[in-house]
Amino acid sequence: MDYQAITLVIRNSVAMLTLNRPKLMNALNTQMRAEITHAMKVAEKEARVVVITGAGNAFCSGQDLGDGESAVSLDMERTLRDEYVPMLKSIFDCRVPTISAVNGPAAGAGANLALAADVVIASDDAYFIQAFTRIGLIPDAGGTYWLPRQMGAAKAMGAALFADKISATQAADWGMIYETVPAVQFVERVQGRAAHLAQGPTVAYRQLKKAIRGSFENSLDDQLALEAKLQGRCGQTRDFQEGVVAFLEKRPARYEGR
Repeated sequence: MDYQAITLVIRNSVAMLTLNRPKLMNALNTQMRAEITHAMKVAEKEARVVVITGAGNAFCSGQDLGDGESAVSLDMERTLRDEYVPMLKSIFDCRVPTISAVNGPAAGAGANLALAADVVIASDDAYFIQAFTRIGLIPDAGGTYWLPRQMGAAKAMGAALFADKISATQAADWGMIYETVPAVQFVERVQGRAAHLAQGPTVAYRQLKKAIRGSFENSLDDQLALEAKLQGRCGQTRDFQEGVVAFLEKRPARYEGR
């Protein structure tokens, strides 16, 4: 696909997907959603980690209210079902680790797009905002799913009701994101984190995601059974064999991702 609203660069097993509408703070339109969905499918086949970030000074300002039909006549249910759901699932269900590198404001659906990734790393001058109630809506794009799981029901409810800006530092303190990095170190930190995952045991990462996500619905017995099943898969990989040999030989492991 000839991307117009994003860019996708794959190098050294790292896929860098950049939202590329900087003049509109990388607002999500129909084209961008389709391109993200397509690019994620490409990236998970050709890379071992995917980084999602924004061009310019923003990560993503959310839905482009000037996209096509007027905002008041927009069929929101159809748009969410047919455009947002495939995009968000392509990130959430990605077979390799995903990182949202939040370089600036992440608002509305843009904030929740960021939270769809496995790990969120934010610059300390970034912020998040569930801006939906400011225009008479509720959080969508997965916001009502991710927020209470990551920061607890009380803070999720307050963030949604008041639509307050949540600084990157506050988001990290609340458990909403993984870490905040000083702006001057942000790019280097993201590159280092991505390189670490790209060189790691990819199959184990995949099973790890299944285990942690499954724990929210499982009893202890069910979770212990799931751990055993997934660990059995990891134990059959070449990476596990390499990890053991490297440990015994006291050298860094050279994982192949299989």
